[in-house]
Amino acid sequence: MLFNFKPILQDIDAVLARDPATKSRTEALLCSSGLHAILFYRLTHKLWKANFHLTARVISQFARFLTGIEIHPGARIGRGFFIDHGAGVVIGETAEVGNDVTLYHGVTLGGVSVFNARGKVTSKRHPTVGNNVVIGAGAMVLGPINIGNDSKIGSNAVVLKDVEQGTTVVGVPAHAVLRSKPSGFTAYAAVNKDPVEEKLLKMEKEIALLKKELKDRK
Repeated sequence: MLFNFKPILQDIDAVLARDPATKSRTEALLCSSGLHAILFYRLTHKLWKANFHLTARVISQFARFLTGIEIHPGARIGRGFFIDHGAGVVIGETAEVGNDVTLYHGVTLGGVSVFNARGKVTSKRHPTVGNNVVIGAGAMVLGPINIGNDSKIGSNAVVLKDVEQGTTVVGVPAHAVLRSKPSGFTAYAAVNKDPVEEKLLKMEKEIALLKKELKDRK
């Protein structure tokens, strides 16, 4: 059997659960470009595992043309996967994505060439993303790094190192702003406060006070 419909239903229900603009399974099937890309991926991944690599790549390129989303057939993606808004998402060949993961537009799970002791490129070039992860719009997660379960990656972050479980990271390069118990789904992995930014603002205030004191002494 080429298709197992259970993970497909889980993908559809993921759209309903995490996209308040979608009101029914029918609407999800007709209007969600992210869902369309995932359904094409489920087919091409089956073909890839059956060693129909060229056929899988051709269909994958067709799906990219239709949806603006590029998912390599060799990637491994778990159940309940959701891509919101879709356009510009790229997922590389050796990427691994866990269950109930959410990606927003412009996300890249990209490859970095890693060489072994003999100077040859290793087979694992792309990230491994855990379960219940949210990756905000425009974020780039690069190389064979691990993104822990229940973690969140803020919009436009550039992640080059492992992210611990339950951690929220933001910035370029990405740094941790929150480590806590899982708090459920957060759209775009948005955070209200960045402790690094708060420290900089505090330093600016202290410098301003010192300048004022020096000026008053003159």
